[in-house]
Amino acid sequence: MKRITSAALAAAMSMIAVSGASAETLKIAFIDPLSGPFGPSGQAGLNEWIYAADQMNAKGGINGNQVEVTGYDNKINPKESLVQLQKALDSGVRYIAQGNGSSVASALIDAIEKHNKRNPGEEVMFLNYAAVDPSFTNDRCTFYHFRFDADADMKMEAVTNWVKGQPDIKKVYIIGQDYSFGKAVAAAAVKGLTEKRPDIEIVGNELHPLGKVKDFTPYVQKIISSGADAMITGNWGADMVLLIKAAVDSGFEGPILTYYGGSKGAATAMGEAAVGQVKAIVENNTNLPMSDEQAAYVDGYEAKYTEDNYYYHRIHNAMHMLAMAAEKANSIDPTDVAFAMEGLEYESPNGVVTMRADNHQILQPMFMSTFSDDVTRGVEHLTLGWKSGPNDRIEAEDTRTETTCKMQRPKK
Repeated sequence: MKRITSAALAAAMSMIAVSGASAETLKIAFIDPLSGPFGPSGQAGLNEWIYAADQMNAKGGINGNQVEVTGYDNKINPKESLVQLQKALDSGVRYIAQGNGSSVASALIDAIEKHNKRNPGEEVMFLNYAAVDPSFTNDRCTFYHFRFDADADMKMEAVTNWVKGQPDIKKVYIIGQDYSFGKAVAAAAVKGLTEKRPDIEIVGNELHPLGKVKDFTPYVQKIISSGADAMITGNWGADMVLLIKAAVDSGFEGPILTYYGGSKGAATAMGEAAVGQVKAIVENNTNLPMSDEQAAYVDGYEAKYTEDNYYYHRIHNAMHMLAMAAEKANSIDPTDVAFAMEGLEYESPNGVVTMRADNHQILQPMFMSTFSDDVTRGVEHLTLGWKSGPNDRIEAEDTRTETTCKMQRPKK
């Protein structure tokens, strides 16, 4: 098991006195890929959780308790994730962070729910920062699961709203990863396009194996042959990077509408040929206006992790909302914190974000971002980066969708 921790500060202060009582260490287990083709995505997420914890610890921790983040390599495998979950539980962890792969999140949701029912008083909270299958905050919602990223349907609402205003787009090709998330993206794309632009022809709707394709050129050649004016994909990690590289190298000229175009390595793979062509729906990019405090946070991260760019802004939000909920509850017990998290509002650097009480889905401003050569902050040591115009902001409340969640809550 690969383990990377933020314990340098936390371990030294794990028993400091707070209000006459001994403080605890708030342990977060990060269960995501730290090796293999998706390892870079997982490592970037782990780095941001550790950095957020370190920044919180420097200010006194969460409700007086130091925060420790430990990485557990699940190799993007649901079964391996359950093995790592048990190791985390055995070490006293009460908070789980995960995001890479809804198939993994699905397994963790079930396992955590069973654990919590069998172990009253030792409940565990799931901090979901990127697994966006809509079912997790609909029919499969659970009290101890909180999502800090917009779900696939919410993101697709923004993507298809953009397509609605592009009369030159007549044909669209949908391509994604063959598992629950990829299928959710495809279904949302078909629904959104059909409702908003019934004149558009969907000339392809294809799923490919997750993490197995080494060269997407044959897929892109099919897309070009279909006559598609635009491509929609929910791909992430290596599948995102390799798909974009193949599209650019093969001469696909239409807009490429993504959820995760900012995946690590994508900018280098795309290069200048993709400027203005690739778009991503995100909660942040580093060329948005930011305060001096937020700029210092971003600069500090990129100085510490020189091979990474600040990307997972939702982790920043998650850590601050976790701290707010713990302080509101005057506790770091997951049940107390979960009740305090419901309906919580946080004034984030990009505006107010709210954790819905009815289904534990975050509402936050979103931005349609475009890959550009006219940026102040580049990515991956390039002069290229992501930017949004004044009309590219989607307000938090406008991302709200209906929910089928019927939450079962424990007794207070």
